[in-house]
Amino acid sequence: MTNIEEQRFIRVGGVEQWVQIRGANRDNPVLLVLHGGPGSPYALFTPLLRSWEEHYTVVQWDRRGAGKTLRRNGREGCGEMSFEQCVQDAVEVVEFLRGHLDKDKVVLLAGSMGTMVGTPLVQRRPDLFEAYVATDLYVDMVANEAESYRLVLAKNPKAAKALAAIGPDPTAWDLKAWEVKMRWSMDNAVLGKLFLPLVLGRAVYGWRDLRHVAAGFGYSKKALFHDFMGFRAKPDFEVPVVILQGADDEVTVRSLAEDYFARVSAPSKRMALIQDAGHFAAFTQPDRFLAAMLGEVERP
Repeated sequence: MTNIEEQRFIRVGGVEQWVQIRGANRDNPVLLVLHGGPGSPYALFTPLLRSWEEHYTVVQWDRRGAGKTLRRNGREGCGEMSFEQCVQDAVEVVEFLRGHLDKDKVVLLAGSMGTMVGTPLVQRRPDLFEAYVATDLYVDMVANEAESYRLVLAKNPKAAKALAAIGPDPTAWDLKAWEVKMRWSMDNAVLGKLFLPLVLGRAVYGWRDLRHVAAGFGYSKKALFHDFMGFRAKPDFEVPVVILQGADDEVTVRSLAEDYFARVSAPSKRMALIQDAGHFAAFTQPDRFLAAMLGEVERP
């Protein structure tokens, strides 16, 4: 049994992009993680995912415009910013992993806006994937934001003034209006408890990296706003599909994920709710999430 622990830049779509590869046993299945944001790298959560590394070779990838990839290239050096370009990049990343790790296929885990890359990616290239695991799933962005707006308004009277100012129609929002809704739909207390120790610990990202993580979050939102506001997921797959959703998620709304799951056509499909979790269920409840993933994803 040979472990693996690597960080490197690989040339993807003409851009040097950073990947981290960690696992206890090279023979384990490969789990490629697609981060959300759209520019929020999930390698930040590495210290929380040690138990995952016993079962998977976990691959984190800072996409163009995000994290270490942004630091390496700068904004201009990151090239075209679109979800379509990210899908094309992802194909190249998987092809690299297949050769580097001697695997025919990988398991794909996409989170939040990473599902805007993951869903079309798996549908376009099912030959590359053992299974598709989606969490914090975006189905129909406009419908999601309208329902999220309604849920937040019903739950939190303090949000009424701010939400009234942007109105209930997401198609009329600009980026600043969307950010208002997001600030009220995110549980800031949970996020602070989750993120602060990871930032201070600097396990993966040093202070200069963290400046680029923050800059990439803002830059990617601005560059991709119209792209992500128009997203709608198609329901047809040629690989097994697993949806793991936080039971209390008001950012990517649970009811829309459940409706989508009912429409999904795939060789097999499973859905499980992660209890005591909202958005970022994979990281606020990493062991529960792992147990659900191991229970629902069939091993080759």
